[in-house]
Amino acid sequence: MTAYELENTNSSKIAAEFVRARTRAGSPAMGMVMTLVIVVPDEDAETAMQAAQRASREHPARVLGVILGDGRGKAQVDATVGTGGGWVGETALIRLTGEVVRYAESVVLPLLLPDSPVAIWWPTQPPDNPAEDPLGALAKRRITDSAAAKRGKSSVMLRQCQAYAPGNTDLSWTRLTPWRALLAAALDQHPTKVIRASVSAERISPSSDLLVAWLNDRLRVPVERHTSEGPGITEVVLETKQGPITISRADGRLATFSSPGRPDRPVALKRREVPALLSEELRRLDEDDIYAATAKRLVALDKES
Repeated sequence: MTAYELENTNSSKIAAEFVRARTRAGSPAMGMVMTLVIVVPDEDAETAMQAAQRASREHPARVLGVILGDGRGKAQVDATVGTGGGWVGETALIRLTGEVVRYAESVVLPLLLPDSPVAIWWPTQPPDNPAEDPLGALAKRRITDSAAAKRGKSSVMLRQCQAYAPGNTDLSWTRLTPWRALLAAALDQHPTKVIRASVSAERISPSSDLLVAWLNDRLRVPVERHTSEGPGITEVVLETKQGPITISRADGRLATFSSPGRPDRPVALKRREVPALLSEELRRLDEDDIYAATAKRLVALDKES
């Protein structure tokens, strides 16, 4: 990637560098479909930008990495602006220090692509209320990842559900897509009433908390949560009058699907990496009604416990 360092800069100079970079690359026209803002600590910035780079192959975007530094002292904006090097789009990693940290949205707003959707992603510790966060308020899609939080992952997931607003989502929910598809297919094959269910997962697993809430909301039956050695979710059991329907995954890659009256069969159920999860979430910018209902149910279950 060709990168240009801008020290003690501002939004207009960063925007001008984007234009110069496109001209140097021989692509003066913008072919990007959205702006992706990444709010990330300095130590996690490289990993997050690499994930966004892989996701940009499917979603050409202007990617703005925002590092919020020490809010004390003189306000300063530094940026690394780049194109090429595997990026489908353009990127800027912006470091804010001093008083400007409190007004990060004023730096980001002029850099958003006009007439295009904005998504924001917190790869690690998210705000308690993404929709009311000054940067989150700029976006139509707000992506958090409770499983990557530095501390209190389950508490972070609960707070995200309590503060749910249209456009919010969490990669802990995205990780459930293959599980939910398999469970829905299992019930299509066995259209019988489920009496109760259980989910087994490692002790701290925001995805398993969401899966319990989803099953409880959709099936209206008690759902027990059991602790296993992991990795992640290891087993889901749906108890029916015909017998148990079980999806068991001990190694994080291959699952065994067992159902009444049929032989066991292997099913691919590999744990996905963050770039794949991010790409999935960027495919839809409308509200996820199922996630909204699941978040509401998780909050209700917490109050009942």
